[in-house]
Amino acid sequence: MGKLSLIILPETYAICRLSPHENIPKPKNQDHFFSVTQTNQEISVVLDERDVSPDCSTVELGWRCLKIDGPLYFSLIGILASIAVPLAEAKVSIFTISTFDTDYLLVKSRDLQKAKEALNKAGFNINH
Repeated sequence: MGKLSLIILPETYAICRLSPHENIPKPKNQDHFFSVTQTNQEISVVLDERDVSPDCSTVELGWRCLKIDGPLYFSLIGILASIAVPLAEAKVSIFTISTFDTDYLLVKSRDLQKAKEALNKAGFNINH
């Protein structure tokens, strides 16, 4: 596996927790990253902070999103670990989401610079 590149998305994101019976908020801008994960216990929604509904009572604001420049193939092993370990060593908490083509990592805005430094040191290319 060669050197991976990560792209920092420009928006600031929120992570909302909804009950399984609540309505899922719709993003205003279809070009921004948006993710919904539903279980029988909760719905987790990641969306642009500007799109957070007042109905979302449990919300974490202030997240920045790093996208692994993909596509990534299912035969690749250890991608998330290779990113998570240097971030854990730098004391940066992450929230991860995987799609068919790639992975996304969210870090708190206050930790973005520390995350960039740790990932650069670990050999990753960081793009804006």
